[in-house]
Amino acid sequence: MLPTPNNFNTPRHSQPPIEIKQSAVVHYTFLLIGLSLLVFVLHRLDDILLPIFFSGLLAVLLLPLCRKFESWGFPRILAIVCCLLLVILLIVGLVYIFGSQIVQFRDELPILQERLAQYFDQTQQLLSRRFGFEPMSKDQIIDQSLDSLKTRAGGWLGTTLNTTTSVLSVVTLIPIYIFCLLYYRDHIRQFMFRFVAPDKRTSVLHTIDSIQTVIQAYISGLLTVIVIVAVLNAIGLLALQVKFAIFFAVFASVLAVIPYIGIFIGAALPTLITLVETGSPLRAAGVLGVFLVVQFLEGNFITPTITGSKVSINPMAAIIALILGGELWGTPGMILSIPLTAVLKVIFDASKSTEPWGFLLGDISDGEDTKKDKSDDKPGFFARIWQRIRGEHVTPSTRR
Repeated sequence: MLPTPNNFNTPRHSQPPIEIKQSAVVHYTFLLIGLSLLVFVLHRLDDILLPIFFSGLLAVLLLPLCRKFESWGFPRILAIVCCLLLVILLIVGLVYIFGSQIVQFRDELPILQERLAQYFDQTQQLLSRRFGFEPMSKDQIIDQSLDSLKTRAGGWLGTTLNTTTSVLSVVTLIPIYIFCLLYYRDHIRQFMFRFVAPDKRTSVLHTIDSIQTVIQAYISGLLTVIVIVAVLNAIGLLALQVKFAIFFAVFASVLAVIPYIGIFIGAALPTLITLVETGSPLRAAGVLGVFLVVQFLEGNFITPTITGSKVSINPMAAIIALILGGELWGTPGMILSIPLTAVLKVIFDASKSTEPWGFLLGDISDGEDTKKDKSDDKPGFFARIWQRIRGEHVTPSTRR
């Protein structure tokens, strides 16, 4: 006879796992804690992460050139070395070209300092007559400066040594990082694929290619914008007969790597020196006007035409990214903020769950789901004037 069935030998029915649902408050609390830890780690490891980020951007920029050398039959190591040598030769050539301007500007600094002190005394006398306060003498200013220097000399010396050491280490590490990233690029891609299911690798490959396109478009477009802005600045400053016009033009254009802010920092020094050199506020205002006009052209025509819609970050997101990058990593963070934000937008757009954040970072034109009929477009004021100059008839339907 068979034994009577009991609870131990009867088959057990499989039960679905119990799902634990978290409330929205708990979910977002953990999210904020994770973001806070991420920001803390990024801030503490800035000496390690900043060279890697800059090396990654430069490696992506040099990738097409490296592939071109490899297509010509160069071994990968030799192709990478040739790319690095070209970059070093370009930097050395730029320093050699503008070295004479830098030396002349350094020789003029004592004269400019003396004239600045005279101009400062004249300004104090004017304000004293106007508002009745006692101006500070030159000896008082020198004594206060020496006291401040003695008090802060140790801190400044330590900061200078730390900055010099970090700059030298970064200059040494960046070429090594670029070489490793270019040499092991296939290995790094296979490493990323191991985290993704085989059916989703095509989507990941498309996202990686989009990130490379965005970075290449941003950096190559930025270099082109720097050259154009430098030429426009030089034309304006030479027309005003500003001393060291070429140096100031290139200096201000290089600072354009910091969007919205760099051009104004670059304009402050030549404007002040022109004011001290000539004593004419009108000439100084003309110098400032040159930079403002070039900034207007760069922001509204040059950069949109060169970069197009490949780096479509709206101005509000760009300004917030600049502020956050500056608070996190200082000036290097401001330089990295725009390309890193563009990379984040590409990553957000690749997933349905994060696509709204990509939409928030994108430009307004990216959110237009419907295309406007071209017949509904109305020409603006200047367009109507141009049509009348050319003799074209402006129909009533096109008038505002």
